[in-house]
Amino acid sequence: MPIFPRRPARALLAGAALLALASCDANGNFDFDLRNFGNSGLDTSAAVRQAVNPRPEPDARGVISYPTYQVVVAKRGDSVAAIANRVGLGASELAAFNALRPDTVLNGGEVLALPGRVAEAAGGGATGRIDITELASGAIDRATAAGTATAHPATTVPGTSEPIRHKVERGETAYSIARYYSVDVRSLADWNGLPADLSVREGQYLMIPTPAPVARSAAATAATTAPGQGSPTPLPPSAAQPLPANNPPAASAPLATPPATNLGSTRTATTAARMAMPVTGAIIRPYEKKKNDGVDIAAAPGSPVRAAEAGIVAAITRDTDGVPILVIRHDNNLLTVYANIDALTVAKGDRVTRGQVIAKVRAGEPGFVHFEVRDGFESTDPMPYLQ
Repeated sequence: MPIFPRRPARALLAGAALLALASCDANGNFDFDLRNFGNSGLDTSAAVRQAVNPRPEPDARGVISYPTYQVVVAKRGDSVAAIANRVGLGASELAAFNALRPDTVLNGGEVLALPGRVAEAAGGGATGRIDITELASGAIDRATAAGTATAHPATTVPGTSEPIRHKVERGETAYSIARYYSVDVRSLADWNGLPADLSVREGQYLMIPTPAPVARSAAATAATTAPGQGSPTPLPPSAAQPLPANNPPAASAPLATPPATNLGSTRTATTAARMAMPVTGAIIRPYEKKKNDGVDIAAAPGSPVRAAEAGIVAAITRDTDGVPILVIRHDNNLLTVYANIDALTVAKGDRVTRGQVIAKVRAGEPGFVHFEVRDGFESTDPMPYLQ
């Protein structure tokens, strides 16, 4: 039987090798989507990279405080037990909360989540945020016993945006977590002090970097490109841009009489919710039982805060920095709690109506109101009452 050379197979292997070589960049990195194949110059990789803020600086103990949780940044050579001793927690408790052993030695910059809140450093700053949820929840218990404080303007405590805290599940990697939150894996590693191999462990808590604002010039958005060169992403509408000029008709021109509005058809839609939103804005932190016993609603500082439903002011108390916390009692044993407010316009015992202005949004960045609904003393998700 004649033997034929296997030239087609060799040619196929050679072609695959050339294709693989062509898909490597100048540094030898493999280009999986063949973006650089053919040297077209069109590169969309920058479009999916999200700029992030730097991680906040910790206090002298390494602690970074946020409204609903705290983390501690390890120094080079720190063990879990040494960190626990420095912040005043039990070594076993801190180790178990982070899926580690008390004698585990950590990398410099590695982040551990704290199982309980520790005293914050004097002087405020980025590490001096108040745990609004904890204070508002405790205010209800104090309101029944005392709650006789009067309203005075509160001082401003500067703060930072709170990043999402992610608990690593089995099978997850730094890459899969970064893709899920649309952040660069290197930013995720820098924020959490991950090792060079970017390994994570089941039960580990990771902070998700917060996105940095991106400024684009008007010239960039108006630029045109040649075919095949890609198109710039247009900016969404901005409140900073003036609206088109409104040219009213001449006084002599007759105005068309609009048809009468059918109020009956809209009454159900406007009054269906059991409670009204205390401020108008987006929910920036949702309800999570025993972690965030209410919702945080974005609002500009100084905006009016309104009573969600008619009731009686049951208590007005203050946190350790003098920031007011207001509790209103409603029918059916319901309570609403309003925190991160100032400039109160009501006093304890006042009867308020739905939508009545009771305070203003406290100064801060970002501005928001913490709002809770309680059935008795038990927290419940406010959204079913507001929708």
